Amino acid sequence: MRFAAIGLDHRHIFHMVGECLAAGATCAGYCPETSDPRVLAGFRERFPALAARGREALLDDPAVDAVLCAAIPADRAAVAIAAMRRGKDVMVDKPGVTTLDDLARVRQAATETGRIFSICFSERFVVPSTIVAGKLIADGAIGRVVQTTGLGPHRLNRAIRPDWFFDTARYGGILADIASHQIDQFLHFTGSAEAAIVSSQAGNVAHPELPAFEDFGDLTVEGEGARGYVQVHWFTPDGLPTWGDGRLFITGTEGTIELRKYVDPAGRPGTDHLFLVDRNGMRHLDCSREPLTYFRAFVADVENRTSTAMPAQHAFTVTRLALEAQTGARRVGPGAKRPEALR
Repeated sequence: MRFAAIGLDHRHIFHMVGECLAAGATCAGYCPETSDPRVLAGFRERFPALAARGREALLDDPAVDAVLCAAIPADRAAVAIAAMRRGKDVMVDKPGVTTLDDLARVRQAATETGRIFSICFSERFVVPSTIVAGKLIADGAIGRVVQTTGLGPHRLNRAIRPDWFFDTARYGGILADIASHQIDQFLHFTGSAEAAIVSSQAGNVAHPELPAFEDFGDLTVEGEGARGYVQVHWFTPDGLPTWGDGRLFITGTEGTIELRKYVDPAGRPGTDHLFLVDRNGMRHLDCSREPLTYFRAFVADVENRTSTAMPAQHAFTVTRLALEAQTGARRVGPGAKRPEALR
């Protein structure tokens, strides 16, 4: 499989390209256009052997099978549609799109062309502990999953963020963006093909100098016999040795699983800590060496015209739910209208 990288605006392009190369794919080149020169510099440092080529040349190259894209979120739909219309499969960083209109256009292009549209939800696909959790659930370790709680805190790192990062119209809003990770995990671990947003709220609670930015959001979602709660924000303290203490709590009818994906504040070294509680007691599992599977599956899907890495319907459902949560969110923060019960 030969791929091109178009849209070097977010650092997630590093693991998208790196893991596809590790899965045996070949990079036909990358488009150096970017809104953030630091991302381009980091890309060139990591992949010095890759060649820079023009966007149109990559899109028109019949030997390019797929396009990997981490462009400005509001621009990803256009890149994906252009790629699919020219016979390429697509892997985009989350959020795949930022508006419901763009989602409809991407879905139409995928349907009409038969091309793959896949979203790299890195908080599942680049996190070994989520793979172990999926295996445990499939084996019945905690019974039927009835609830998930997904926490996605991030560090703002304001000094290194490009201007578009603080503009809701360009990055999509906090629920459309970050919370898409947790919605993806809710559908995956509960086995829900469909779901509905019960309630959502989002707003700017602590950064009045950035009026077009959202720093906090949460939502509740209900699927096929299961419920979920999601909380995302940009308040990871500087004292944490990583960008965020991502956590996932999974409640089953016969046990629970907790994932501490990136750090264990209790002191265990490394990442990917899984805590399993069942009828037999409590266990801690170090999942850090579990092989990643999404990128190998994506490469195989492109080659074999299969749909094992991520069914297209799943990508579209996650995105629709995240956008519905975003567009229907009650506003929070200074000046937001309070509910009657709080007055």
